[in-house]
Order: sequence, then C-alpha cells, then structure tokens
Amino acid sequence: TILLAASLVLLTTAMAGPTSDVRIPLNRAVVMLVIDVSESMASNDVPPNRLAAAKEAGKQFADQLTPAINLGLVEFAANATLLVPPTTNRGAVKSGIDSLQPAPKTATGEGIFTALQAIATVGSVMGGGEGPPPARIVLESDGAENVPLDPNAPQGAFTAARLAKDEGVPISTISFGTKGGEIEMDGQRVAVPVSTDQMKTIARLSGGQPYTATNLGELEKSYNAIENEIGYRTVPGPGSAGWLRLGVLAALIATALALLINRRLPT
Repeated sequence: TILLAASLVLLTTAMAGPTSDVRIPLNRAVVMLVIDVSESMASNDVPPNRLAAAKEAGKQFADQLTPAINLGLVEFAANATLLVPPTTNRGAVKSGIDSLQPAPKTATGEGIFTALQAIATVGSVMGGGEGPPPARIVLESDGAENVPLDPNAPQGAFTAARLAKDEGVPISTISFGTKGGEIEMDGQRVAVPVSTDQMKTIARLSGGQPYTATNLGELEKSYNAIENEIGYRTVPGPGSAGWLRLGVLAALIATALALLINRRLPT
C-alpha cells in the first residue's frame, strides 16, 4: 500500500511537468580573441615565454570552443590588426595564432575597437530577422596600455570598453604574467611586471569578467572558464522523465508484492 501510494505521488509529479536546466550550444555567437603582442610578452617568467604560452592556450581554446561559434583573431601592439575575421574555420584561427610576433608598444583600445568593428561587420551579415548574434571579446594582455597613455582618451582602452558595453559585447579579460617578468632591451634587463588593474577595469566597464593567470595551467583554466560562459546558453528543459521512471518502477514493485501476498493468503 505504501509503495502504491508512493508510485502515485511520483507519477503525479511527473505529470506536473517539472523542469531542469539544459545547456544548449550557441550556434550564432561571435567571439573575438584579442591578443597583446607587445615586447613585454617575450618575458620568460612564464616558460618558454608569455607569448608562446599564450599561443598554446589560444589554440586549445579554439579547439574546445563550440564548433558552430564564429571565432576571430586580433593582434595588437602599437596598432591593431584583424588577422582572422570571425569564422568557424578553426584551422585559420590557429594559423593566425602561430603567426603572432612581438612588437613595440601596447594599444589595448585599438585592439578592442578593431574587434568591435569585426563583430559589427559579421553581425550585419548574420543578423537577419533574429537580430545581431550574441558576441564576446576575449582580451589577453600582460600590461597597461601605453598608446595612448590615458585610457579615457578617444582611442583609449576605457573608452573602447564603454563602447563595448553600449553595443552589448562584454569583454572577458585575462591578465597574464607574473610580477617578476623581465625582458632584455638594448643590452639591459627591463622589468615588465604584469599589470592587472587596467584589465579588471576594462572587464567591469564592459560588463565582462576579469581573470588572472601566472602560468600556462592557470591560463588554460581561464580559457576553459570563459568557454563555459560563452559556448552555451542555459534554458529550462523537461525534467519529468526521471520521476516517471521512478513512479512506474514503484507501481510494478507494489503490484508484484500484492500478487505475492495474495498468493500466500489462505483461501
């Protein structure tokens, strides 16, 4: 009797249609990977050096990202260059990552502006009746912007971050490197400690999330966390199947026990 009552409760719960969250891959999203190639990225505080580690983690990110997402690549030093427009061709993105080479200066704002332009271009093609595709910028850098010196200048990083916010494009920032970073310039050892404050502000102004990484393992974890954020969307899904199975099982057991008991009772 108890089992039969329990089965009725479970079956009623199943019929009520409970829900559970379901992760659905995003198929129209655009992600721009924006990588700092300034000379400080040659520091070997992260073996073999910051840029080499960034390349390895970036290619792994490209491989793990939901296949239907359009991924693009921007490099920036004194200027920014769109190396790969948003595409589902991961081979093209990885080839672009392999081509990255250190160069002077750090124009973080230019990198963000270039990524936003690429997003707008592909959005005008993909939009249709569904509106522009969801987009995200992943910005990896080891230091503060120095072109221009004021991040609030028209071409500065903070100005670019505010524009990203206005356009609904959050920026996930990864500050990469250690406080002990050094490079050799003109025969001198020059300190290039990682700078996190500006990157955190960029993330905050744009509505994104800041990350920090001091080694390759932490960098890969940061990319994995970002991939989980942007590769899927969570929607309510049906959750009644489990309750239905439990209800049917309980009803079968109750029926079997009832038959067994009736068979043993004297007539």
